[in-house]
This record gives sequence, C-alpha cells and structure tokens, in this order.
Amino acid sequence: MRRPAGLRPAFAATTPLLSALAATALLLTGCGTERTGAGSTGADAAASQEGTRIDDPGKDGVRITSLTLPSPSPSPSPSRSYVVSAERLPTNVDSGVSATYEVTNEGTETLTYSIVFTFRSGDSGAVTNQTETVRDVGPGQTVRGTVRAGELPPTTPRVTQAEVLQVTKVPAGEAPAEPGFCPASGIRVSADEGDAAMGLRVVGLHLNNCGTRAYTVEGYPLLELLDDGLEPVDGVEILDGSGEITTGAGPDEPPRPVRLEPSESATAGLVWRNTTEFGTAVNVPHVRVRAKEGADPVTVTPHLDLGTTGKLGVRPWKKAER
Repeated sequence: MRRPAGLRPAFAATTPLLSALAATALLLTGCGTERTGAGSTGADAAASQEGTRIDDPGKDGVRITSLTLPSPSPSPSPSRSYVVSAERLPTNVDSGVSATYEVTNEGTETLTYSIVFTFRSGDSGAVTNQTETVRDVGPGQTVRGTVRAGELPPTTPRVTQAEVLQVTKVPAGEAPAEPGFCPASGIRVSADEGDAAMGLRVVGLHLNNCGTRAYTVEGYPLLELLDDGLEPVDGVEILDGSGEITTGAGPDEPPRPVRLEPSESATAGLVWRNTTEFGTAVNVPHVRVRAKEGADPVTVTPHLDLGTTGKLGVRPWKKAER
C-alpha cells in the first residue's frame, strides 16, 4: 500500500574550508558554551580571550573563530639510535588540538544545532570529525563553544586546519532529548547513524520508555519529511514495510501492539535506496516522528538521500531485544 509523504494516520505507513594556520591561536578559557543576549555578538569579550581572530564567513550561522595547535615535537637527533619495544608503543593520546566557534541564530524561533567539525592536515585530508550539539539558541542569540579533536593515534598527520562540515538545526522543542534526560512525555525518540551498503540505506528509529508508566504503540511511526527549511517535502511515497525497496532487510513483519514497561525500548526502521536515474534527486535532511497518534513530535536528522526513487519504506515498531 502506498501513501503520499506527510503525516501518516494511526496504524498507517508512516565553511567554507578554513585557511591553513601556521601560527597557534589562543584557546578560549574553559570548555562548553558561552551565551550572549539577543542582538549582541560579544565581540569585545571574544577579542580579549581569543587572541588571533580568524576571518571565517562560516556556514548556516556557525563559524570557527580560532584554532589551537600544540607545538610540533622535536625530531630525534640523527646521531642517536632508538630502540622501541613493541610493548611500549604509544596508544592514542590527546592531540591538544581544539577550535573555538560561534553559533548565531538569525531565525525567529529557538533552535538546537548539530554541528559536524572536520580537523584537516596540511594536504587538506580529513584527520578526524567531531560532532557538537548546541541546544536552545534563541532568536538573535550568539553562543560560543570549544570543540576538541580528542585522542588521535601517534602516527596521525599534524592538524593544521579546521572546517565546519555540516550544520543541522531543528526547533528546540522537537530536538531529541539529550542523554540522561527524560522528557515530560516519558518517552525518548531518536535515530541511529544507520547503515549503507550497495546503495541500500537503513536507519533505525528508537523509542525508549524513560517514564514511570507502561507505554503502548502499535503499527508504524507517524512521519513527516522536511527539507532544510523544515518545510514538507512532496513527491515521496511512504510505504508500509520495506518489501518494495529490498528483501535484504529481512521479511516484513505485521504490525502488532507493543507494550513497553519503564526502561524498555522499541525499534522501527527507515529503508530506502539512493538510486539516481532520470529526474532530480531528492534529499530529505529532517524527519518529524511521532511514536503514535497524539504523541509529541521529535525531529531527527537522518539525511535521507532518496535519489530519484521517490520511495521510503517504513518498518513497524517492535520490542527491542535486551
């Protein structure tokens, strides 16, 4: 059975590259984020902390303001020989590399941002990616923070650059709950990073009862497909099950009631192919999910690259194995 994209009824189918830095910039004092009020950029405070400012135009309201690099380790003297035991080879160590950034909400509603930063070597090759979540940024507000490259193998090329690779933002009231926090609804909805193989994409949806009462769902998650501006995406069919997409995701199971006691979880799945033939490829960065009719919406960001297929298969809720 096929249904148009949009809200599905109950039991139905549901920046730019940062210029290379030769000199070490000063790191902002402390970690975490710093907020300034609406209409304020906090330029004076930033200048007193950052040292060398970076002229980065940024991406979608996010820009890197400084990069901190450790001093290069001195090379061993050529006149000496060194013997290193295999048992003493160094493991991953903290790189000491970090970047400070600013997030400015130029919109009219409070947003939560998910930002992917890339640290690069001198030849522009990616060394590591780090994701930061910045919550509850009000209209006109600027939030500052620090992202660290973290532990890297000793043989990793030296980092010389940083870049804002991807910015995703959702209404703060619809953002997935942060780890360890249980919303007033008593349920948490999230999406995993998914799996991709030979053009087949599978992303899991996860429903956790973090409340104090049993919670029951039946059938398919209710979905709305949204574009970058959080507007509905047209022209995509949402299908019951994944049989029309592939048989590689296992047989379709019929929907049935799933009762979740406190601390129990359920899973559902999004299945699609990114085949591109004739026509314009469709990308869906956001999916608004309701666990069932009347549930609070949660907007996840699976970045569906649907190609020109125009189809998204949805698998029903089932209780997660412990």
